[in-house]
Amino acid sequence: MDLRKLKTLIDLVQQSGIAELEITEGEEKVRISRGVPGASPAAPVAHVVTLPAGPALADADAPVVPGAPGAPAEIEAPPAPEGHVIRSPMVGTFYRAAVPGAKDFAEVGQAVKAGDTLCIIEAMKLLNEIEADRDGVVKAILVENGQPVEYGEPLFILG
Repeated sequence: MDLRKLKTLIDLVQQSGIAELEITEGEEKVRISRGVPGASPAAPVAHVVTLPAGPALADADAPVVPGAPGAPAEIEAPPAPEGHVIRSPMVGTFYRAAVPGAKDFAEVGQAVKAGDTLCIIEAMKLLNEIEADRDGVVKAILVENGQPVEYGEPLFILG
């Protein structure tokens, strides 16, 4: 791969806002990453605005009465379960059971002891058992089976 092509790829990564680009061309493989290894990149923030179907923008000066048709509905986030949070110690893929079709390691409402396996995270073809770090009852499982997880992402809540 020539130097001009590498420079073009570096510029593409810098301008696009992507975190990482990996290109394989024949026997050559190039990975370009933004940021410093070990430093956590700033998380992108997404803003979603939902407008209810109702009066047109011409009525924008009219007062909004809560509960009236066309008034924005107040949306409350569901309360987060309280308790001890078990977080992912690594980046990888979350699995609730050792093999597909097998019994899950932990279910909501199940009592667990410190050292009990709660799930497996596959990272770089290695299966890593994630254990409870204290006794408790599983109040919530926050990740779906087969979903990718990030370092520090909450996986379980123990009560």
